[in-house]
Amino acid sequence: MKTRRQGFLKGAAILMGAVAIVKLLGAFFKIPLSWILTPVGMSYFGSAYSLYFPIYSLSAAGFPVAISHLVSECCAKGRFRDVRIIHQISVKLFLCVGLFGFTLMLFLAPPYAQLSSAGQARSLLPAIWALAPSIFFCSMISVYRGFYEGLRDMVPTAVSQILEALCRLIFGLAFSIKAVQIAAQEYAVSKTVWGVPQPTEEYARLAALPMAAAGAIFGVTIGSVVSFFYLWCHYRKTGDGITQQQITASPKASEPKLLLKNLWHMALPVALGSLAVNLSTLADAAWLNAGLRILMGKNAASLLTQYAGELPTEVIRLGEVPSYLYGCFTNATTLFLLIPTLTQALGISALPNVTAAWAAGSKKQITDSLKMVFSVAALLAIPAGLGMSFLAKPICAFLYGPQNAPGITGKILFYLGFAAIFSALGTSVNSLLQAVGRADIPVKILGVGLLVKVIMNWILVPMPQWNVLGAAFSTLLSYFVILVLGLHFLRKVTGVQMQMFSLLWKPILGGTCCVAVALTTEKILSGYFHIAVAVLTAILAAVVIYLLICAVLHAIPHEVAKKRRFREKKKDCT
Repeated sequence: MKTRRQGFLKGAAILMGAVAIVKLLGAFFKIPLSWILTPVGMSYFGSAYSLYFPIYSLSAAGFPVAISHLVSECCAKGRFRDVRIIHQISVKLFLCVGLFGFTLMLFLAPPYAQLSSAGQARSLLPAIWALAPSIFFCSMISVYRGFYEGLRDMVPTAVSQILEALCRLIFGLAFSIKAVQIAAQEYAVSKTVWGVPQPTEEYARLAALPMAAAGAIFGVTIGSVVSFFYLWCHYRKTGDGITQQQITASPKASEPKLLLKNLWHMALPVALGSLAVNLSTLADAAWLNAGLRILMGKNAASLLTQYAGELPTEVIRLGEVPSYLYGCFTNATTLFLLIPTLTQALGISALPNVTAAWAAGSKKQITDSLKMVFSVAALLAIPAGLGMSFLAKPICAFLYGPQNAPGITGKILFYLGFAAIFSALGTSVNSLLQAVGRADIPVKILGVGLLVKVIMNWILVPMPQWNVLGAAFSTLLSYFVILVLGLHFLRKVTGVQMQMFSLLWKPILGGTCCVAVALTTEKILSGYFHIAVAVLTAILAAVVIYLLICAVLHAIPHEVAKKRRFREKKKDCT
């Protein structure tokens, strides 16, 4: 094949490098945005995404995995005619699915806004409407990303992700700032914002936030449009890289109906699993807002006492405490998602390699693959999650500033940092289950995790001593359950015993040591330098110590260090 194929290690490096750039661009987007919107505006931003993600799960999330799995399997068997048919039917299918998702989001927007915003639906609707078109384009994006990932070419996915993040940064911030400026100019002239009279400047600032959040989210939609057109143009220019000789030597093509059936059979469980995860964000948006409003109605004094000095007086006076706390939860969740995203890239790169090994029946390669993916995920997730938990408040103070309640956000992030470890490892395990053809198992596991989260939210959020922290603890517990169940079924399906102690003790020891160094460094430097200097130096010191400990303990897998394993067999898409 002429396509630029990569092995697992190189593919993982490309995707994780892209993720690092995307997350850096995301930080440049989200951090200034949190200053512009404040936690109240971030609650509109987060609530719109809470509706978006479940619909996205049905419209796009499962299909890249399914396409990648089928394409890599066909390549391993030399069925290159089927590869092209898979792409053709995927484009037609996703066109319909994307349009359905877009329509569904528009249809559900009013009732969802009414439910989650407790009578303030008009504040939330602009953000939802601005985000809805991206459902269609993300659905189409998933066709091309999954196709190239199955061909073991991770570059198109990486480039499209970076373009999407760059457009989100540029256009999202520009539109958000412009909305705030227009609102301020209107209030200065007529004492109205968007045509509605406002009694004070404080009310005017709050009234500007719905459109400011919508402007930021419209930048997300523009990013998805640009990403799709890049992938479409790339395919038109370079094609799939399959040579005429390979087509000639390929067996007779399968019936399109059979391939479509296989695609649905693989995609549906993955989509439902992703839906289960994202329904948890919907549960947070709906129940967390509602639960906090119930708590404010029944026991406001206890909640206000717990966060005394951290809630702005105008937020209390205007009755926006639930939205403010949910905005803090949204800010903490943004940081929490950084870690699972890295290991998700690892799983995407591993999927075609593990699928090929499974199709070939190579027990040794399967065992090596599973252990390597899990150990690399642990090496990344454990120190990052521990550091995020124990440096939560300084990190939030550095990133979001004193005006965005770093104390509250830090308390939430303490629990979410531990949750990020379980989520990152669970994501890798679920990717491995999908790679060996058992995409049905993760959806069941994630359904159990969702049930745990909903029940714990229902119990903890209305309790004054837990409130918004209850949602964070529920997230931690649900991902722990998901990881334990995933490991159990992975062993049952593959027969591979993961030997958890030998895989985890080195990352845990190294992570504990690097966190101790980070805490000590931050505590010493914060008394003399700006918070940014203290936090960044502490993180740098922790990274250096962790790498040294990993080197001393030989924690990095031999396959990674020597780059000797995960080399494709010559028959796999050669």
